[in-house]
Amino acid sequence: MKRYAFSKVGVALLFSVLSVMPPRGGFAASTLSKSSQAQKKSIAPADSKLIAANTQFGFKLFDQLAKQDAGKNIFVSPSSVAFALAMIYNGASGETQQAMAKALEVNGMSLQELNRANAALQAMLASSDPKVQLNVANSLWARKGVTFKPEFIKRNQEFFAAEVSDLDFALPSAPTTLNDWVSQKTNGKIDKIVETIPSDAILYLINAIYFKGNWAQQFDKSKTKTDRFTLLNGAKKQHPMMSQTGRYRYLENDEFQAIGLPYGAGSMSMYVFLPGKNSDLNKFMADLNAAKWESWMSQLRSQEGNITLPRFKLEYEVVLNNALKSLGMESAFDPQRANFREMCAASPSANVFIGEVKHKTFVEVNEEGTEAAAVTSGGMRATAFIPPFNMVVDRPFFCTIRDNQTGTVLFMGLVVEPK
Repeated sequence: MKRYAFSKVGVALLFSVLSVMPPRGGFAASTLSKSSQAQKKSIAPADSKLIAANTQFGFKLFDQLAKQDAGKNIFVSPSSVAFALAMIYNGASGETQQAMAKALEVNGMSLQELNRANAALQAMLASSDPKVQLNVANSLWARKGVTFKPEFIKRNQEFFAAEVSDLDFALPSAPTTLNDWVSQKTNGKIDKIVETIPSDAILYLINAIYFKGNWAQQFDKSKTKTDRFTLLNGAKKQHPMMSQTGRYRYLENDEFQAIGLPYGAGSMSMYVFLPGKNSDLNKFMADLNAAKWESWMSQLRSQEGNITLPRFKLEYEVVLNNALKSLGMESAFDPQRANFREMCAASPSANVFIGEVKHKTFVEVNEEGTEAAAVTSGGMRATAFIPPFNMVVDRPFFCTIRDNQTGTVLFMGLVVEPK
């Protein structure tokens, strides 16, 4: 039996939508129905404008979180956040819609264009690589007795395959219902996203992504050795380090080394960026943006070399309110200024706004016994004068998981201390 390194990632994103409840009366009874899948329709190829927008948004969001949680391990899914925001965008109007469009970098795209592009992207991601498991799930959980506009519900069902359910939020079991859905969709990697439900909550929008991929080229477990990993403060810790030799997409300059480690048939890869010993993580992060990212992706070239990578397992949890406000979405969180009139038929004395955006992730990169055929790297050789590289990831690094077919960055993270 051969052993393969693999990566497992789970992510859940929770939007709680709150209402300033009217002093008397209330909303009419809801007429929502459960829907487990979108209406069948022809799906166009992924829209390059949406991919570019998501990339811009993802790196802006990550920059905010890197500042907010400086010195900590960070692992997020900008794709999960973008999908969930796009769902809620379908209920926005006026200033709030404009602010969300700017934050999401989708100015110039009509709502119909954005929805179709998201539907196409989800379909392409689901079929990107048959050897990689990537599941994207969306759901809307509405407080029983509250009326939501049919077009808002219909668009989220049709374009995001959102499961839509009425739920009595007053029931003690209501948080468990939400958490069970999250656990199921993340294969048990994230088992809780809701602790309690506020009395003024009227809707939860949840996006969950689960990823599992075997490396295209096996790691030999016998070569995994415990070695030193240098932390940000210069301290050394002993940690299991995996090693292998092969042909990879690789880039090296004065600032960093970068490598692409493919999963499955190669449609998806993990990209690891290791700041040079004469540089540091802070300088690398200061230079990190969407334009640089695209430039670096275009510069990666196939090259023979050696890679040493730590095994790691991380869990990350963050409330995204402040980060999203910093990107210009303040009005969406403001009880007085928020405008979600396309979502809910609120009375004149009530207003709907976003209460909390909670994001949780889990990632594990390690070795596990798996029966599978090894994918052999190409037999072409590098030109003789290009020496093999040696990349030892023994200090804090930046990494992503990217769908190479569409260019979508599914996950990105900073690993300052592998666990």
